Order: sequence, then C-alpha cells, then structure tokens
Amino acid sequence: MRFDLTPAQAAVRDRAVAFARDEVAPVARAADEAGAVAVHLVRRMGELGFLAGPIDPAYGGSGLDHVSFALVYEALGWADSSVRGFLAVHGGLVGLCLRDHGTEAQKRAWLPRLATGEAIGCYCLTEPEAGSDAAAIATTAVRDGDGWVLDGTKIWITNGNLAHLALVFARDPGIAAPPDKPHRQICAFLVPTDTPGFGRSKMPGRELGHRASDHAVIELRGVRVGADAVLGAPGGGFRVAMGALDHGRLGVAAGAVGVGQACLEASVDFARARRAFGRRIGDFEMIQAALADMAAEVEAARLLVYRAAWLKDQGRPTTRETSMAKLFATEAALRAADQAVLIHGGRGYSNAYPVERHWRDIKGLQIYEGTSHIQRIVIARELLGREAAGAPALG
Repeated sequence: MRFDLTPAQAAVRDRAVAFARDEVAPVARAADEAGAVAVHLVRRMGELGFLAGPIDPAYGGSGLDHVSFALVYEALGWADSSVRGFLAVHGGLVGLCLRDHGTEAQKRAWLPRLATGEAIGCYCLTEPEAGSDAAAIATTAVRDGDGWVLDGTKIWITNGNLAHLALVFARDPGIAAPPDKPHRQICAFLVPTDTPGFGRSKMPGRELGHRASDHAVIELRGVRVGADAVLGAPGGGFRVAMGALDHGRLGVAAGAVGVGQACLEASVDFARARRAFGRRIGDFEMIQAALADMAAEVEAARLLVYRAAWLKDQGRPTTRETSMAKLFATEAALRAADQAVLIHGGRGYSNAYPVERHWRDIKGLQIYEGTSHIQRIVIARELLGREAAGAPALG
C-alpha cells in the first residue's frame, strides 16, 4: 500500500496550490463581501486544465485521475469554498455526468466548451419540497410528440445565473412505475439556458456562507426539449442523479479537508504570534491540545478522501467510501473552524482573519450533496442493505 503521490499527481497538486495561494486567496474576502463570483477565475481554471479535469483529452479535458481532481478541490477549499463549489458543480456534477451518461453527440457538443469555461454548467435537482429526498421532485416532463415540455421550480442552483447549460431532473408521469418506486419516472435533460421558458433569478436573502457563489431560483415554464436532450435513458434520471452526487460528495469532502487545513495553519500561526500572560498562547496546554486534535482529524479526513478517490480510479463502487469521507471530513472541518475562531478570540469573531469565513462556509459543506444525517443513512444502507435502512431501492 502506497501513501505517496505519483509525480503526475504531485505536479497537479503544486499547480493547484500555487493557483489557490496566488490567485484565489487574495480575492476571496472581496468576493465574499461583494457576494459575487470572481468570474475571471473560471477562465483561469480552464487554462490550468481544472474545469474538466477527469474528462478525456479527446473532449477537451485533462484526463486527470480522481486523486488529482481531489487535490485540486482540496487546494481550492483551502483558499475559497465558493470557488471550489463552482468547480464541483460545473466539473463534477455536470461534466462527469456528461462523461458517464452522454451520447457521443452530447459529449462533442458540450464537453469541450465546459472544459474552457466558454460554457458554464449548473445542476438542477433541488426543489422547494425536494432536497435530500431526490425522488420527491415535482417538476414535470410531459411528452409532446418526440420531445417533452418541462414545468417546475428549482432552488439553490449553484452557477444558475451564469450557466449556459442546465442538467435538469424532472418526472415523466407517462412512465409506468410502482407507487413505492416513484424515482423510476425521473428523467435527466440537458437544457441550454437560452431555451424559451427557462427563467432564473438570484436566491432571495443572504447566505450564511459561500457568499461568492451564484445561487439561483430556476423557473421552468413550458420549456420544450427534444429527444436528443435526454441524458441517459428516459426513466433513468435517478441513477444519473445519484451517480452525480457520488462525484459531488467527493468534491465536498476534499474541499472540507482544505478548509480544515486552512484553519489549522491559521491557528498555528496565531498561537505562535499571540501572547497572553507573558507567554505565547501556543505554550498553553489547552491550545496545544486543540491544535493536536485539529491536526489529527484533518489528516484522517485527508486519508479517507484520498482512499475514496483511489477506489474511484480503480473503477470500484465508492458510494459508502465517499459518504464516509464526506461525513467525517465536513464534521472534522467544522470542529477545526470552531476551534480556530475560539483560538483567535475576538479577532476570530470578525472578518479581520479568514477563519470567520471558513467557519461560515463549512456549514454549507455539511449540507451540500446530502446532509450529515443523509450520509449516515447512506452508510448504514450500504452496511445493512437498502430495505433495512429504509432507503428507496434503485432497481
């Protein structure tokens, strides 16, 4: 068993770390306060080969393995979770779904544009009454000739106001499905956002964290799509969605490792510099214990993430492993951020130091791509069997 990176993986890590340190981190605070995506970083990620990292070079991608892609997510999480979130949706949920389920024509039409940032993707699953319970979506896809007409509302759609391509999940009531298996009616559609009837607006209110992300409300009103818009098979949308969430959870987990690492580094630096009662605060045992726990948990989370990514590269099932990585990494990063704010004292409670932003951002990572509660359900389902855990079967 090897724990070191290959030279190619190390090169990707170094490139991602340099980008995060030199280009992302310096604008993170301003983007957070402005509540706006730093759009210039999107094209830059395209130039660096990150936007479609694991996509085959034949479609404009970099052909990265999943360990390398996790290293990119980790570096971005260290600098700005909003930028990592953009990439996770654009490159992970949309790009990898196209790679895994798209026809040759669909791949040729969209993947090269997604790889450069010429086109931006968004993933439209969440609805006002359907989040963790993806099978409960109410958006409909009604047959109309050889196509469908889509109607419904999606919320919390990351990249939604910027996107050129939306991966939309809707229910086709014309597909026969047992009452206890409503997910068999769900279809996935590739919808250009300039299609008539496709409306979008900014989510109301102000988010606790990820303020530099673009979160949208999507209104679908009589959106007509053809048969060539279906991603996968009609009625196979739930499988597409669940596969996408496996990709997304790995990205969230890796980003959480980056958040935890950033909080650890900031706390160590502050503990060395800050003095109280004639000593540096890092000399107090209680501070030392907090730092030791942070370091151990960040490293454990990192190993869970890298193992899940490695298994994905071997072509092996990773649902349990990605859920474990997501659960542990986000919970560990939350504890690290909480301790970091406490160690910084009053400074940690203000925007004078990045730990305040990391604390706000990590709460979102506990929720995105399935809450910590949902991850426990997924893990238990994998251990006990789907029926024992009360989750819907996929068959």
